[in-house]
Amino acid sequence: MEHIIEYFRHIPSSHRSAILIGGLTFFFLVESVIPMFRFKKGRFEHAGINLFFTLTTVIINFIFAFIIVKMCDYLEQEKLGLLWIIDMPLWLFIIVGLLGLDLIGAWFAHYLEHKIKWMWMFHLIHHSDPLVDTTTANRHHPGESVIRVVFTMLGVAILGAPIWLLMMYQSMSVALSQFNHANIKLPKWLDRAMSWIIVSPDMHKTHHHYKLPYTDSNYGNIFSIWDRIFFTFTEVDDPKKLVYGLDTYPAIKEHSNIGRLLSLPFEGYRNPKTHGKDQIEF
Repeated sequence: MEHIIEYFRHIPSSHRSAILIGGLTFFFLVESVIPMFRFKKGRFEHAGINLFFTLTTVIINFIFAFIIVKMCDYLEQEKLGLLWIIDMPLWLFIIVGLLGLDLIGAWFAHYLEHKIKWMWMFHLIHHSDPLVDTTTANRHHPGESVIRVVFTMLGVAILGAPIWLLMMYQSMSVALSQFNHANIKLPKWLDRAMSWIIVSPDMHKTHHHYKLPYTDSNYGNIFSIWDRIFFTFTEVDDPKKLVYGLDTYPAIKEHSNIGRLLSLPFEGYRNPKTHGKDQIEF
């Protein structure tokens, strides 16, 4: 266990890049074998747009990295935060820490992005993707990337998470986010079984359905426990009926143009009641 901790405490940037690039490559290939749906055309063009936003996400995280590292080191040195209140075995410290970071830094941030209009205007870039696949995982407007970093820092501050725990969490987050966004079809029994512990592909795809109340459910990032605890868990019988994207931004020029996507958060809020597709029931 100590070797694992030391690895994540000093994880090389090249290894973090390998997790990101390797995961994207792996799931991109798996999608060709067991896809939920098949691209009629433009798969690489679609990936190009999402990889642009992946790059901006990496840049934003790099900018804040120095502050986060210093914060983690200070909190660990001074033993400040909820994780240090009681003496826990290392295995329990890791589990509680990972769950806490997932709740505060991911689930809570995601929930608020769906409830606060100005935050939603940044988050909608992620939801506007009409063809959800593994590259969608990091399709975040730079503004949303900043929001996510702020909530990550909030989680670190409340918990007192050491840097090795944060790096462990973020590595898991990258891989599992690529997995649960991947355009893959797993056996229903397997997907449902996984969804009791982690966010499975079918579980998260439901969140990407264009229509309420499905969009406002399944906010989980790694662990599915939070959606079950806070009664925001939803599942559908046939995920193939899901329609991705947003009814408020149905035009290709709005959801598949980088310049347009960058400017959308600064435009006026659109009421979904006045912009809609035909209703689809499950």
